[in-house]
Amino acid sequence: MRRTWGTWRSMLVGSVVVGLVLAAAGPAAARETGPPSAPYVALGDSYTSAPLTGATAGAPLGCLRSGNDYPHLVAAALRLGVADVSCAGATTAALPAAQPTSAGTNPAQFDALGPDTRLVTVGIGGNDIGFAEIVRTCLSALPFGTPCRDHWTGGGTDRLAERVEALGPALAAVLGEVRRRAPAARVAVVGYPSLLPASGYGCYPVVPLAPGDLAYLRGVLTALDARLERSAVAGGAVYVDTAGPSVGHDFCQAPGVRWVEGLVPLAPAYPFHPNAAGSAALSRAVVSTVVGDVPE
Repeated sequence: MRRTWGTWRSMLVGSVVVGLVLAAAGPAAARETGPPSAPYVALGDSYTSAPLTGATAGAPLGCLRSGNDYPHLVAAALRLGVADVSCAGATTAALPAAQPTSAGTNPAQFDALGPDTRLVTVGIGGNDIGFAEIVRTCLSALPFGTPCRDHWTGGGTDRLAERVEALGPALAAVLGEVRRRAPAARVAVVGYPSLLPASGYGCYPVVPLAPGDLAYLRGVLTALDARLERSAVAGGAVYVDTAGPSVGHDFCQAPGVRWVEGLVPLAPAYPFHPNAAGSAALSRAVVSTVVGDVPE
C-alpha cells in the first residue's frame, strides 16, 4: 500500500532526532543498499561524492565516492537506506548513461531510481559548465588584471554565462526523468557551496586567482546556483541552498573554519571541493530542507 506524503513526513520528522545522533557517530550508521530498492537515491558529481574525505564507499573506485559524503550523512540522519550512485566527473549527460572512470565504469545513475524510491537528491551542473576547465584557465601566475574574465568574455560574449543558461533544458530533462522513474519520490536539487570569499580580493598566492577576477567568478557561481534553483522550482523539486550557509567558510579561511579546500588542501579533500566539515554542512542543509518542506 502506497504511503501518502503526510505519512512520509511524519516518519521523517519522527526519525530525524534519533538519526542525527546516529549521524554524529559516523556514516557507517547509514544503511547502504543497492539499486533500485533504496528509499533514498543520491545522484550527482564530485561535490556530492566528496572525494578523499573518508573511506571509499561503493564501486567503482574511479567515482571517488566517500562514506563521509552528504548522501551517507543524510541517510544516517533520516535513517534511510541509500543508493549513493554519485560519481566524480559526472555531468547531466552521465545520469542516463554509463560513465567510464579511471578505475571502472559507473552504471547509469538513473538506474538506481524506482517506484519504491521516496527521496532523491540531485547535485549536478558544475561539470556541465566546466569547473575543471575554469580552474585550469583562471589560475594566474601574477596577481594583476583580470585574466580569467578576459579569457571567458573575449570577443564580447560571456561563454560561462552561456553555459550556465544552457543548463536549463538539461536540468529539465533530468528532473523529468527522475519524476518518471520515481513518481512517489520527493526530489531535492542541491546547490553548490560558497567557494570564494563573499567580499574582498581573495588569498593570493595561497589560491592564485587574480584579485581582479574574484567578482567575476562570484557572479558565475551565483548564476549557477540561481539556474539550479529556477530549474528545481520549474521541475516540481525543492532547492537546497548551500551557498548561504557556507558564507565565511570559503577556501581562504583557516583550517577548521573552511568547508571547502583550495588549490593545496590542508584537510583530506579534492582541491576546490568540500572537506569533511563541508560535507557535513551540506547534509544539514539537505535534512533541514527535506524535513521542513515535505508537503502534507
